[in-house]
Amino acid sequence: MHGELFCERGRTGLTVAAAAGFAATAAGEIASGVRGVPLAADIVLGVLGCALVPLLFRWPVTSALALMVLTAFGATATPPASIGVIQVARRGPLGVAVGVAAAGVSGHLVRGIWRPVPGLPYEWWAVLVVLGHAALVGGGALAEARRALIVSLTERARRAEAEQGRRVAEARAAERTRIAREMHDVLAHRLSLLATYAGALEYRPDSSPERIAHAAGVIRATVHQALNELRTVITLLRGTDEDPEGPLPTLTELSELVEESRAVGTAVELRDGLGDPAAVPGPTGRAAYRVLQEALTNARKHAPGSPVRIELGGEPGARLRIEVTNPVGGGAAGPGTGTGLAGLTERVRLAGGRLDHEAAAGEFRLSAELPWPA
Repeated sequence: MHGELFCERGRTGLTVAAAAGFAATAAGEIASGVRGVPLAADIVLGVLGCALVPLLFRWPVTSALALMVLTAFGATATPPASIGVIQVARRGPLGVAVGVAAAGVSGHLVRGIWRPVPGLPYEWWAVLVVLGHAALVGGGALAEARRALIVSLTERARRAEAEQGRRVAEARAAERTRIAREMHDVLAHRLSLLATYAGALEYRPDSSPERIAHAAGVIRATVHQALNELRTVITLLRGTDEDPEGPLPTLTELSELVEESRAVGTAVELRDGLGDPAAVPGPTGRAAYRVLQEALTNARKHAPGSPVRIELGGEPGARLRIEVTNPVGGGAAGPGTGTGLAGLTERVRLAGGRLDHEAAAGEFRLSAELPWPA
C-alpha cells in the first residue's frame, strides 16, 4: 500500500515537473519570436512528451527512447526527455542509461542542424548537449545510489533494533534463570533438612522432651541459616553496594555440609583427595559446593536413610573431579523433580565443566568435572 502510494506520488511529481519545464520552454520560444506552425508544433511535442512521462514507471527504456526521438523535432520535448534519462539511470543498468543518453544526444544534435540556437555555434551546442546528458546520467545514478544507501541503513537499523530487543530478552531470561538457580540452591537444601526434622517430630511423637527440644532448636537454626543465605544471594544478585551477610559457600565449608546431612540421619562417606580445599579457586569451589549440596539434597529426597559416598580428586592445572553415589531409594518425588539437576548441569557448563548423572544397577551416580586453573 505504501509502495503504491509512493509510486503514484512520484509519477505525479515528475509529470508536474515535466509540464513546468515544457511551459518554461514554450514561454522562451514565444519570447524569442517563434510563431505560427513552429510554435504549434512545439506545443504539441511538449504535450506529447509530458504524456509519456507517466509511462516511464512502467516501460522506462521504451518511453525514454520515444522522448529522445521527440527532441529531434522540438525544444519543448527536452524537459520530459531529461526526466526520462534520469529515470532510466535510476532504475536500469548504467550501460542502458548511457545508451538512452546517447540517443538523446543524437536527437538534440539533429535538431541543432535544422533548428540551430541563435547566437550559439553548433560545436558549442554539441559540447553542451553531451555535458548535459552526462550530468543527467550521473545525477540519476547518484540519486539511486543514495536511495539504496538509505534503504540499506534503514534495514540495518531495523535489524539492529530487533537484535537489541532479542539480546535484552535473552539477558532477562538468563537473569531470571540465574536468580532461580541461586534460589533453588539455597532453599532446596535447607528445606530438605527442615522436612527431615519435621518428619521425625511427626512420626515420633513419643520422643523425649529433650529430643523434641533439640529437633525444634535445629529447625529454628536451619530456618535462620536459610534466611541468611537467601539474604546473601538476593544482595549479590541485586548488585548493590550493601554488604551481604557473608560470602557464598565454597569447598572450605564442605565439612559443615556433610555434618548437616549426617545430623538428619544420612550416612555420608567422604573420600577427600584434594588435600587443602582452600586451594580450589573461588568460582570453582562455589560450583563444586553447589554440586555436592544438590547431590545430598536429592539423596535425602529420593533415597531417605540411604548411605551416600562422596569422592573428590584432582589437582591444579587439571580438573576437579566429583563423584557422588547412593542407592536408588523409594522416596516420593516432590514438586519440581528434575529441575535442580537441570539447573545444576547448566551451572557446571557455564563454569566450563560437565556434569553427568544416571541410575543403573540400583545405584544413582552423579559425576562432575570442573576446571581447576593452576
